[in-house]
Amino acid sequence: MADNQLTFADLESKVGEELGVSSWIEVDQSMIDSFARTTRDNQWIHVDVERARTESPYHAPIAHGFLTLSLIPALAAEIGTQPQGVSVAINYGLDRLRFLAPVKAGARVRLRSTLISLEERAPGQHLMKSASTMEIEGEERPAFAAETLLLLLTEG
Repeated sequence: MADNQLTFADLESKVGEELGVSSWIEVDQSMIDSFARTTRDNQWIHVDVERARTESPYHAPIAHGFLTLSLIPALAAEIGTQPQGVSVAINYGLDRLRFLAPVKAGARVRLRSTLISLEERAPGQHLMKSASTMEIEGEERPAFAAETLLLLLTEG
Protein backbone atom coordinates (compact mmCIF):
# COMPACT_ATOMS: atom_id res chain seq x y z
CA MET A 1 0.00 0.00 0.00
CA ALA A 2 1.29 3.43 -0.87
CA ASP A 3 2.33 5.73 1.95
CA ASN A 4 -0.16 8.49 1.27
CA GLN A 5 -0.16 11.99 2.67
CA LEU A 6 -3.07 13.30 0.57
CA THR A 7 -5.67 15.50 2.23
CA PHE A 8 -9.25 15.80 1.04
CA ALA A 9 -8.36 19.25 -0.35
CA ASP A 10 -5.46 17.70 -2.29
CA LEU A 11 -7.77 15.06 -3.70
CA GLU A 12 -10.45 17.60 -4.65
CA SER A 13 -7.82 19.49 -6.65
CA LYS A 14 -7.11 16.32 -8.67
CA VAL A 15 -10.59 15.95 -10.20
CA GLY A 16 -10.07 15.11 -13.86
CA GLU A 17 -6.48 13.93 -13.29
CA GLU A 18 -4.93 10.49 -13.35
CA LEU A 19 -4.42 9.28 -9.80
CA GLY A 20 -1.96 6.58 -10.73
CA VAL A 21 -1.17 3.22 -12.24
CA SER A 22 -0.60 0.04 -10.26
CA SER A 23 2.11 -2.51 -10.83
CA TRP A 24 1.43 -5.52 -13.06
CA ILE A 25 -0.11 -8.65 -11.54
CA GLU A 26 -0.25 -12.04 -13.25
CA VAL A 27 -3.62 -13.70 -13.61
CA ASP A 28 -2.49 -17.32 -13.75
CA GLN A 29 -4.51 -20.52 -14.06
CA SER A 30 -4.22 -21.16 -10.34
CA MET A 31 -5.90 -17.81 -9.58
CA ILE A 32 -8.63 -18.56 -12.14
CA ASP A 33 -9.25 -22.02 -10.69
CA SER A 34 -9.40 -20.64 -7.15
CA PHE A 35 -11.89 -17.97 -8.20
CA ALA A 36 -13.98 -20.61 -9.99
CA ARG A 37 -14.10 -22.76 -6.84
CA THR A 38 -15.00 -19.80 -4.65
CA THR A 39 -17.78 -18.51 -6.91
CA ARG A 40 -18.87 -21.94 -8.19
CA ASP A 41 -18.51 -20.64 -11.74
CA ASN A 42 -16.74 -23.61 -13.30
CA GLN A 43 -17.54 -22.88 -16.94
CA TRP A 44 -15.09 -24.79 -19.14
CA ILE A 45 -13.79 -21.64 -20.87
CA HIS A 46 -12.16 -20.76 -17.53
CA VAL A 47 -11.11 -24.06 -16.00
CA ASP A 48 -10.72 -26.72 -18.72
CA VAL A 49 -7.32 -25.81 -20.17
CA GLU A 50 -7.27 -28.39 -22.98
CA ARG A 51 -10.83 -27.76 -24.11
CA ALA A 52 -10.27 -23.98 -24.02
CA ARG A 53 -7.17 -24.39 -26.22
CA THR A 54 -9.10 -26.32 -28.85
CA GLU A 55 -12.69 -25.02 -28.65
CA SER A 56 -12.50 -21.48 -27.30
CA PRO A 57 -12.35 -18.52 -29.71
CA TYR A 58 -9.39 -17.30 -27.58
CA HIS A 59 -7.43 -20.60 -27.86
CA ALA A 60 -6.68 -20.43 -24.13
CA PRO A 61 -8.57 -20.37 -20.86
CA ILE A 62 -9.68 -16.88 -19.82
CA ALA A 63 -10.24 -15.26 -16.46
CA HIS A 64 -13.74 -14.52 -15.25
CA GLY A 65 -14.63 -10.90 -15.83
CA PHE A 66 -15.59 -10.63 -12.17
CA LEU A 67 -12.17 -11.98 -11.16
CA THR A 68 -10.42 -9.09 -12.90
CA LEU A 69 -12.97 -6.71 -11.42
CA SER A 70 -12.28 -8.08 -7.93
CA LEU A 71 -8.63 -7.02 -8.22
CA ILE A 72 -9.59 -3.33 -8.07
CA PRO A 73 -9.43 -2.87 -4.26
CA ALA A 74 -5.91 -4.27 -3.88
CA LEU A 75 -4.53 -2.47 -6.92
CA ALA A 76 -6.24 0.83 -5.98
CA ALA A 77 -4.76 0.55 -2.47
CA GLU A 78 -1.35 0.13 -4.07
CA ILE A 79 -1.87 3.37 -6.00
CA GLY A 80 -2.69 5.08 -2.70
CA THR A 81 -5.53 7.44 -3.50
CA GLN A 82 -7.33 7.58 -0.15
CA PRO A 83 -6.75 10.80 1.77
CA GLN A 84 -5.64 11.09 5.38
CA GLY A 85 -8.33 10.66 8.00
CA VAL A 86 -10.31 7.94 6.23
CA SER A 87 -11.33 5.33 8.78
CA VAL A 88 -13.01 3.02 6.27
CA ALA A 89 -13.57 2.91 2.53
CA ILE A 90 -16.71 1.10 1.41
CA ASN A 91 -17.32 -0.24 -2.09
CA TYR A 92 -20.39 1.76 -3.13
CA GLY A 93 -20.81 0.21 -6.57
CA LEU A 94 -20.08 0.69 -10.24
CA ASP A 95 -21.39 2.78 -13.08
CA ARG A 96 -20.87 2.09 -16.77
CA LEU A 97 -18.99 -1.21 -16.48
CA ARG A 98 -17.97 -2.80 -19.77
CA PHE A 99 -15.86 -5.92 -20.24
CA LEU A 100 -13.87 -5.11 -23.39
CA ALA A 101 -11.27 -7.86 -23.84
CA PRO A 102 -10.59 -11.30 -22.37
CA VAL A 103 -7.72 -11.85 -19.97
CA LYS A 104 -6.02 -15.09 -20.97
CA ALA A 105 -4.50 -17.28 -18.27
CA GLY A 106 -0.93 -16.12 -17.66
CA ALA A 107 -1.57 -12.52 -18.78
CA ARG A 108 -0.56 -9.59 -16.62
CA VAL A 109 -2.94 -6.76 -15.78
CA ARG A 110 -2.70 -3.40 -14.04
CA LEU A 111 -5.13 -0.73 -12.90
CA ARG A 112 -5.16 2.84 -14.21
CA SER A 113 -7.29 5.25 -12.17
CA THR A 114 -8.50 8.78 -12.92
CA LEU A 115 -10.55 10.84 -10.44
CA ILE A 116 -13.94 11.84 -11.86
CA SER A 117 -15.43 13.47 -8.77
CA LEU A 118 -15.29 13.76 -5.00
CA GLU A 119 -18.41 14.99 -3.26
CA GLU A 120 -19.33 15.36 0.37
CA ARG A 121 -22.54 13.40 0.92
CA ALA A 122 -22.90 14.14 4.63
CA PRO A 123 -20.55 15.22 7.40
CA GLY A 124 -17.75 12.66 7.48
CA GLN A 125 -18.89 10.96 4.25
CA HIS A 126 -17.43 11.56 0.82
CA LEU A 127 -18.31 9.74 -2.40
CA MET A 128 -15.32 9.26 -4.67
CA LYS A 129 -15.93 8.36 -8.33
CA SER A 130 -13.00 7.15 -10.43
CA ALA A 131 -12.56 5.97 -13.99
CA SER A 132 -10.95 2.56 -13.56
CA THR A 133 -9.37 0.76 -16.47
CA MET A 134 -7.78 -2.69 -16.20
CA GLU A 135 -5.03 -2.81 -18.81
CA ILE A 136 -3.67 -6.07 -20.22
CA GLU A 137 0.06 -6.12 -20.87
CA GLY A 138 0.79 -6.16 -24.60
CA GLU A 139 -2.86 -5.71 -25.59
CA GLU A 140 -4.43 -2.66 -27.19
CA ARG A 141 -7.84 -3.06 -25.54
CA PRO A 142 -8.27 -3.11 -21.76
CA ALA A 143 -10.00 -5.94 -19.94
CA PHE A 144 -12.65 -3.53 -18.69
CA ALA A 145 -13.51 0.08 -18.10
CA ALA A 146 -15.78 1.18 -15.26
CA GLU A 147 -16.64 4.08 -13.06
CA THR A 148 -15.98 2.89 -9.53
CA LEU A 149 -17.69 4.42 -6.52
CA LEU A 150 -16.08 4.46 -3.09
CA LEU A 151 -17.72 5.84 0.05
CA LEU A 152 -15.02 7.32 2.28
CA LEU A 153 -15.87 7.65 5.98
CA THR A 154 -13.66 9.86 8.10
CA GLU A 155 -12.48 9.21 11.64
CA GLY A 156 -14.28 10.74 14.54
